[in-house]
Amino acid sequence: MILGIGTDLCRVERMEKSLASPAFLNNVFGPEERALLQGLAPHRRAESAAACFAAKEAFLKAAGLGLGGLPLASIQALRRQSGEPYYQLSGPAAALLEEKGARALLSLSHEAGLALAFAVLQSRE
Repeated sequence: MILGIGTDLCRVERMEKSLASPAFLNNVFGPEERALLQGLAPHRRAESAAACFAAKEAFLKAAGLGLGGLPLASIQALRRQSGEPYYQLSGPAAALLEEKGARALLSLSHEAGLALAFAVLQSRE
């Protein structure tokens, strides 16, 4: 059963500017996301960071929360070796999913300077 759906867009150009701030990086991205971003060329870094940021907002919307409802770094959007995106949650974000008895599914895309994330919270039953 679907418990929530969320989607978000983020401009890559906006993220290029934000990535210059170490405080932004540490407050918004978890350690595995920061490692993922560090390994990418600058333009790919901005695209991936924008997709990760959109994934956080999409997750919050699917959970029925707004921006600031959970620490953003507790919601990580990572990639499997195949390229498939997935959520890795910690702290309050993981506790929220456990409380709801849910799992989170994620799809990401970017095109023409925009990154898109689509999140679905699905009952584990």
